[in-house]
Amino acid sequence: MADTLVIVESPAKAKTIGKYLGSKYIVKASMGHVRDLPKSQTGVDVTRGFEPKYITIRGKGDVLKTLKDAAKKVKKVYLAADPDREGEAIAWHLAQYLGLDLNQPLRVVFNEITKDAIKEAFKHPRHINMDLVNAQQARRILDRLVGYNISPILWKKVRKGLSAGRVQSVTVKMILDREREIQQFIPEEYWTIASKLISNGKDFEAKFYGYGNEKVELKSETDVQEVYKRMADQPHVVQKVTKRERKRNPAPPFITSSLQQEAARKLNFRTAKTMRIAQELYEGIDVGNKEGAVGLITYMRTDSTRISATAQEEAKAYILEKFGAEYVLSEPRTAAKNENAQDAHEAIRPTAVMRTPDEIKEFLSRDQLRLYRLIWERFLASQMSSAVLDTMSVDIAIGDVIFRATGSKVKFPGFMKVYIEGNDDGTEEESFLPPIEEGQTLEQKSIEPSQHFTQPPPRYSEARLVKTLEEQGIGRPSTYAPTLETVQKRGYVALEEKRFVPTELGEIVITLMEEFFPEILDVEFTAHMESDLDGIEDGIANWVNVLDTFYGGFAKRVAFAEEEMKEVELKDEESDEMCELCGRVMVYKLGRFGKFLACSGFPDCRNTKPIVKETGVKCPQCETGEIIERKSKKSRIFYGCNQYPECDFVSWDKPIARPCPKCSSMLIEKKRKKQGVSIVCTKCDYQEEADS
Repeated sequence: MADTLVIVESPAKAKTIGKYLGSKYIVKASMGHVRDLPKSQTGVDVTRGFEPKYITIRGKGDVLKTLKDAAKKVKKVYLAADPDREGEAIAWHLAQYLGLDLNQPLRVVFNEITKDAIKEAFKHPRHINMDLVNAQQARRILDRLVGYNISPILWKKVRKGLSAGRVQSVTVKMILDREREIQQFIPEEYWTIASKLISNGKDFEAKFYGYGNEKVELKSETDVQEVYKRMADQPHVVQKVTKRERKRNPAPPFITSSLQQEAARKLNFRTAKTMRIAQELYEGIDVGNKEGAVGLITYMRTDSTRISATAQEEAKAYILEKFGAEYVLSEPRTAAKNENAQDAHEAIRPTAVMRTPDEIKEFLSRDQLRLYRLIWERFLASQMSSAVLDTMSVDIAIGDVIFRATGSKVKFPGFMKVYIEGNDDGTEEESFLPPIEEGQTLEQKSIEPSQHFTQPPPRYSEARLVKTLEEQGIGRPSTYAPTLETVQKRGYVALEEKRFVPTELGEIVITLMEEFFPEILDVEFTAHMESDLDGIEDGIANWVNVLDTFYGGFAKRVAFAEEEMKEVELKDEESDEMCELCGRVMVYKLGRFGKFLACSGFPDCRNTKPIVKETGVKCPQCETGEIIERKSKKSRIFYGCNQYPECDFVSWDKPIARPCPKCSSMLIEKKRKKQGVSIVCTKCDYQEEADS
């Protein structure tokens, strides 16, 4: 008969763990947090040491009653929530509610849900770590104080339903700042010259470098003509050939942020989706009669690239058997540690490298398999030997004009046999040069000048934003996904072509906060606050003192804002369009996802429609209409003529608001997975690289 109760967060985790522990254990799920601050009030007494008022989360009454009844029937209760601040806080709240003795070792933690890890963890239960609990409490109270003090002011001064958060507000400000940079950006013209040459019967490309040893930038067509004049039909002579061997190391195993970034690049996963599927892989998947339910990856909320010696040895054995001795690392590779990393857990890795994606694919959904394969390949590659590349740089002289060609060839693939890290542009640098010798005269096949314009900094994608948040020390692994979800849910930012853009509502709120709460939006202040929270976790800072230091100045700003912040009147702006249903004037309304058109006769007439985005490009088909941006039923952006249905021109590629310099036809932005983004002509063979 069972004499021990184990409480975890989820039913899937309970099922997997229950299989390993046997009949003497009952494993039940708390379904996440069970207590929290009340939604109807601040729930923090700032006059009594920031004492929190916790209540049972709505809907958790029956869950807690079941757990309490189960606890009365057993001799021991173990709390096995996730091994982080949130998990520690859940364990503490459960202990409080169930009346457990905090002087007893009630807490069981494990980094992976496998038979050996679970059995070992239950041999070494520990006390609840109050430093971890207090760090979580401090973050929760801090966010509550910020949100529940600023939000009512925004309700009063702007409109109801608005809210402000600590990390979320900084995130929106970063997106808004980038948009301001883009709007203020002034493009500059520049040119490149590409020459196609022939060596030993094979083509290769060289680009203009400069004159003599001096690198020269071509800023106008006049500069290009100067290059042509200097070349003046002189021979193309190989002046210098530089060959060297270069080692390329693999990317380290995943941490939370790098997993989110790479899943976005390679799998097109949103951040929240990545974390949801990773949670499923961590908590356990039934992989058949041989093993049953088993956790496939280690804990997925981590900022450490550390790998256990056991996992390293297992990977070494697999690599030796599968690829051979030359692919095995001579000694473990150590990655540079991020100064903001806590190093509390291992990196994200498969719990057993021998459990290959192909062996268990029949038990996984398509998305589970894709994410597991990504994690498995990244980990395995990180434990393999470096790749060796032969690189070659060639300088070609035409008089005093220098063209340069570079290329590389894989001499030994090493880790590249398994995995190559992606990048934000989706391109891989890989070019090959034919055999070339110094003093050799080359035949020119063609030469092509290209005009370019510098581009503004790109809007943030989810991957790029997560990377920037991590670099700035804002938030922690567990906060990235909910932060990005929240700023969209509140209507402060929207996703356009998988890039974040601030809405008008977001700009209004941030502008007000810049004036009245500048420290909340200050990146350094927010990063310093994260360090203070880490200090609480490490036992070197007192959580009440940290909150007290923050709250003194903040309370004064709240009082000042309540008095001095002027009301913002969001008037409906009349448009030039008439409602096709009732004939009244359409007005611009500000909604959750920015502006839209609505009938001024609301509520009698509820007609609404999106605002048309113009591209400034004439329709090439009917030559009278303008191309505008549209959205399909699945919210995919495409471009069509505004004379539809009279003109049925459509294009998935974005038109460019300048004509082809070669034939004056329409240019479009062409996105290719390997080559990246190019600007190409719809009629002739003109093509240029799009700057990122």
